Amino acid sequence: MRQYLLFLFLVCCLSVSAQQQKTWEEVWHQMISEGDLDEEYSEDSYEYLQQLSENPINLNQTSRKELEQLPFLSEQQIDDLLGYLYLYGPMLSLGELRMVRSMDYQQIALLPFFVVAGEAPAKKKTFPSLSTIEKYGKHTITATARIPFYYRKGDYDGVKDGYKGYKYRHSLRYQFSYGSYLKIGLVGSQDAGEPFLSSSNPWGYDSYSYYLQIQQLGLLENMVVGKYKLSTGMGLVLNSSFSLGKQVMLQNMGRQTVSLRPHTSRSEADYMQGAAATISLTKPLSATVFASYRPIDATLNTDGTVSTLITSGYHRTPTELKKKHNTHQTDLGATINYRKNGFHMGANAVYTAFDRPLHPDTQQPYRQYYVQGSDFLNASLSYGYNQYRFSLNGETATNRKGALATIHSLSYLPSENFRLMALQRLYRYDYTSIHAHSFGETSRTQNETGYYLGFSCQATPRLSLQGYADYAYFPWVRYQVSQPSHAWDFMLQADYQLAYWSLMARHRIRLRQKDNADKTTLIADNEHRGRLTLTYAPLSNWSAKTEFDYARSVYKTTSFGYMLGEHLSYACPRWQMNIAASYFHTDDYNSRIYIYERQMQHDFSFPMFYGQGIHMAFFAKADVTKSLMLSVKLGYTNYFDRAVIGSGMQQILQSHTTDLDLQVRWKF
Repeated sequence: MRQYLLFLFLVCCLSVSAQQQKTWEEVWHQMISEGDLDEEYSEDSYEYLQQLSENPINLNQTSRKELEQLPFLSEQQIDDLLGYLYLYGPMLSLGELRMVRSMDYQQIALLPFFVVAGEAPAKKKTFPSLSTIEKYGKHTITATARIPFYYRKGDYDGVKDGYKGYKYRHSLRYQFSYGSYLKIGLVGSQDAGEPFLSSSNPWGYDSYSYYLQIQQLGLLENMVVGKYKLSTGMGLVLNSSFSLGKQVMLQNMGRQTVSLRPHTSRSEADYMQGAAATISLTKPLSATVFASYRPIDATLNTDGTVSTLITSGYHRTPTELKKKHNTHQTDLGATINYRKNGFHMGANAVYTAFDRPLHPDTQQPYRQYYVQGSDFLNASLSYGYNQYRFSLNGETATNRKGALATIHSLSYLPSENFRLMALQRLYRYDYTSIHAHSFGETSRTQNETGYYLGFSCQATPRLSLQGYADYAYFPWVRYQVSQPSHAWDFMLQADYQLAYWSLMARHRIRLRQKDNADKTTLIADNEHRGRLTLTYAPLSNWSAKTEFDYARSVYKTTSFGYMLGEHLSYACPRWQMNIAASYFHTDDYNSRIYIYERQMQHDFSFPMFYGQGIHMAFFAKADVTKSLMLSVKLGYTNYFDRAVIGSGMQQILQSHTTDLDLQVRWKF
């Protein structure tokens, strides 16, 4: 059997080498749709994947707990991967991933960036001694800076309420780690315009994240002290760890996650500060407890109550600095999970309190059921059952007032090449939760009833298909929607692979409703977005990609936009280079285009363009020594249809921008 597997692996070697020309970011970009880009959560999700890619899992020493950290794997794929290792022993190469049943094109393309086929353990793993950690632990220091060759309105001296800091953005991060057992880190970050080493920020950076993580220490499965992220169930009461869009949900087939990890990104949204720990009570039973106390930003009413919570993290102007850390939030909670023989169940509870009451303006009907009060309690039951052919997951939650929210997913494998997933959710309009972030048409886990049906199919060895249809109904009014409404969302994607060529085509249709000008009736707000990508990788060290994006929006008026770009990549053992050039032309903002381009490590960006112009980018990374890595990126955008860019304090008094990004990374 092993000889047969190795023969098939050799047949596939050529296509595997072509895939490996991509970065994990490029593959991830193919797995998400523009409508799923929630910047507040996407930046942290990107940082999470970045951390996983820097510490790949050794498949020959792995466990279910480790594989569950990979958010794009389904229950069936984890089971099949563990079953393959049990039946056939250690993997000799990652090419054997193709032999694992239920693995499809997307997972096979993405997994090699997060796993390795290392040596099998000679003995059972135990927590290392302090002397071993000190001797073999790895230090990593990363410094990143962005230098804009232009000024924004807020950067000029004398501008009323202008920026109090210089125009440069920079960050510094340090991490000491020993495998997955121990991590200690500190991240300092500064946005452009924020004061540095001044009276407003006497400690230097505007924000810091610090953490200590210990794993696999006896009964202590995982512990984080400092700033951390946590998720339970399917996100109805607590999810600050990872954002799953509709297309990524199709990849993991609705798998539940219980995730505890350090907060390592620059984002200042939805983290916790204190301590959390997961303890193994018995083999099938574990418990996670956490406590958090942290300052937050808020806009205050005249009576000192909170009007809105602010998560942007910007502290550039006097007004923004005045709102910095003017409120405090306390969180306490616990979750107990039981897993045995494919069955799992969990009980989750979260208590949140603020030192200032939340009192949003409820004169607008759509704000009537926004979170109000000083303290809040949410509880839920999560449950599910998994076997090879099907998997069922669900969670039902309630708040203190008894309002319900529930979500269920069912995945089914009629054959090894075809997967189906159905998902139902019901979030009452009066259900509220401070930390909820679950699957839905909108970012609020509230006021929505919906049904989702998706499929993934390996139609031929070269052709894979995936798609979904999603319907959502909103029984209460929403922003710019003054009566009950509904929405449809359809997506279809095809990937075709040859030895040197790969073609991806995707089209997404979103049919929504909004108020007309007089707010007397609802009119259509329809959007079509698509992407065509052709990649050519004849050799193991270079590739070329042509990408065409388009968008059509129909709301009051009709607008159309497109972007045509070319990307060239070259890589050798010590350095790599990427060059990209694009032309875009859209009628207005509604037909804007999002693109992916290579970024610095730990940096997240999906640039958006509208109007008419060109965009070019150059990226290069070099390993100066085994320990020292340098990266540089130069981006240039020129708009043909305007003399100024942006508005307010962000306005740039010219039609073009140039940015230089620099990064130095030292590992020792």
